[in-house]
Amino acid sequence: MRAKNRERNRIKKVSSCNEWFISAAGEAFYDGREYVNGRLDVVQKGKITLPEIGGQAEAIAAAWIGLQEQKEWVSSYIGNESFDEIVFIGSGSSYYQAMIMAATTRLWLGRRAVALPSSDILLFREQSVAGAGRVLLVGVSRSGESSEVILALESVSGLADWTSCGITCYPSSRLGVMTDCLFSPLGQESSTVMTKSFSSMTYMMQSAIALAAGTSFAGQMETVKDLAPDIVGRSAEFAERLATDYRHEKYIYLGMGSYYGVAQEACLKLKEMAYVWTESYGTLEFRHGPKSIVEPGTLVCLLVSEQARAYELKVAEEMKEYGASVLLLTAAKGEDTAFADEVFEIGAVYLSDEARAVLYLPLLQYIGFYTALQRGVDPDHPRNLTQVVTI
Repeated sequence: MRAKNRERNRIKKVSSCNEWFISAAGEAFYDGREYVNGRLDVVQKGKITLPEIGGQAEAIAAAWIGLQEQKEWVSSYIGNESFDEIVFIGSGSSYYQAMIMAATTRLWLGRRAVALPSSDILLFREQSVAGAGRVLLVGVSRSGESSEVILALESVSGLADWTSCGITCYPSSRLGVMTDCLFSPLGQESSTVMTKSFSSMTYMMQSAIALAAGTSFAGQMETVKDLAPDIVGRSAEFAERLATDYRHEKYIYLGMGSYYGVAQEACLKLKEMAYVWTESYGTLEFRHGPKSIVEPGTLVCLLVSEQARAYELKVAEEMKEYGASVLLLTAAKGEDTAFADEVFEIGAVYLSDEARAVLYLPLLQYIGFYTALQRGVDPDHPRNLTQVVTI
């Protein structure tokens, strides 16, 4: 809601393109728009998280360079055809990373691959993995200290048909020491919420899969690296405007294929940073019951794939008819996207959906960040959360 006819005193900038204002009544305003439950000290909110989201392009570029120095890992593990199944495990955001990694592996390598919560391997291994043949267990953990990941890897250490490896941002972590890992050079973060660590680790593992798959896939991932700076910059501006122009009570994220893990992560980012009611679903699955929650005041954010574009957009149009606002993230705008309230064009239609997945992340993270600010929440210090979860 725009602030009109109010006396405002400008204070320090919080970003490169917008300013905070304080009215004579002590109310905080953001770039001329009313800030809900604002306070004078609000300029300090998000000072850790914002530059980490903005640092994704650099982290992705560093991951690409780092992978070239760790090619032996690729041939020993993800590209080693002696394994009958590849199992990616993680907890929280890292589990959603595992989903994207597994989907990419299945398509690009034509190999059996699955993503599981770390605790499923620790506590329900027999129900989760059939046990026939050689299994490669890939632990995914930003910190390398997540208890469930460590315990899961330890639980299979004595099994003859299981081999472990991992990916993390911290070489000296327990995960980094106990098994052979890929390391994201610039993925380390101070904030609790995963942002550039998520994108850089996911990108690095997808690039490893691409190297194992062949030249054309590796070329796609190099293109993603080159596109990342523009996407990050445009995402920041778009999300900032979206958060000030709209206020919703419900947020729904939809995605299929490799975008299902992205949708899950987008949902979690909004919950962690802004404490907002939000859910995520497979796009077509949302029509089977869950759509009953859609009403005016709901934002439906659809991560559009090129593979299932027509089917997915039909779902979004239906949600629009029920009163939802619709945001589309898509490779390209067209007549088929004109119905939506907002469309963010990623570009790079020539890339596969899997390669493009990482480019969807910056906008989704920025939406969580700026929604938090609009609601007076500090995304640097989410309640009830710690950077490392131990049991």
